[in-house]
Amino acid sequence: MSDQLITIIGGTGFIGRHLVSRLATSGYRIRLATRDPESATQLMTQGNVGQIVGLKTNVRNQQSVERAVADADIVINLVGILYERGAQKFGAIHVDAAERIAAASKAAGVSQLIHMSALGADKQHEALYARSKAAGEELASKEFPGATILRPSVVFGINDDFFNRFAQILTLAPVFPLADGGSSKMQPIWVEDLTEAILRIIENPAQQGKTWELTGPDVFTFKELMEKTLEFTNRKCLLVPVPSAVMSVMAVFMNLVPGRPQLTPDQVKLLKTDNVASGSFPGLSDLGITAGTIDGIVPEYLRRFRKGGGTQPLVVI
Repeated sequence: MSDQLITIIGGTGFIGRHLVSRLATSGYRIRLATRDPESATQLMTQGNVGQIVGLKTNVRNQQSVERAVADADIVINLVGILYERGAQKFGAIHVDAAERIAAASKAAGVSQLIHMSALGADKQHEALYARSKAAGEELASKEFPGATILRPSVVFGINDDFFNRFAQILTLAPVFPLADGGSSKMQPIWVEDLTEAILRIIENPAQQGKTWELTGPDVFTFKELMEKTLEFTNRKCLLVPVPSAVMSVMAVFMNLVPGRPQLTPDQVKLLKTDNVASGSFPGLSDLGITAGTIDGIVPEYLRRFRKGGGTQPLVVI
């Protein structure tokens, strides 16, 4: 058990919510630095009184970041966006904020910095998302020598933003387009395996200061993942191959819709390339973690998308 103070920046998001529970159980004190402190209140019940606190933080503001990391033993940067809206730009969040958080953490005497990047981060990538993630990694390591860099693949689990999102779309849509036939490959990781990996890195100095490729045990094409989503939900939808050039044009108009876009041109660019481990960096097995599988986990939390609200049994054809 530890009573060290961990500041989690972006800790009220999907990964953060699961990580807070894991760290609180291990006795860590947790400061949730977030734009919306009210979103942290529901997480406070996962620890003892006063063990988990929220702090309003704007990662684009220097003083706000300095307050967030002050007196912390460990800082975990989970801040990230999947699309741009208003002031929430890839450069501002993935690059500038990463540099600001790392520099402030170093100045505050933080002992560990864990920076969440993404599998496929590449300064030469066609997609701005991937380029910004690579730039953020570089600056985080420059400002905080010895920073740990995490590169997870698509993360799945209860209330995830992948299988739940596509299950909802496939439930309603009679036809679903697949860029270039959905041939790009992915290696999704269970959120509980990801949070366990973070905990083991925190508690083992020998594992710190490395770049980690954190993936699940199986590689699927995007089409296969959509087929599994249909299988798990007992739904039918025609999956239609569409050239990526056509998808890019469609995405331009879809991105104009207010609120969260279903697809952006940058995401189409991401789907052109595989998102799997290169094998050049350590992964879950190096931490002694046996990865959970999609087949063993996803069907249960997608049952609500089946006809009858999940009361009908799953029929595998």
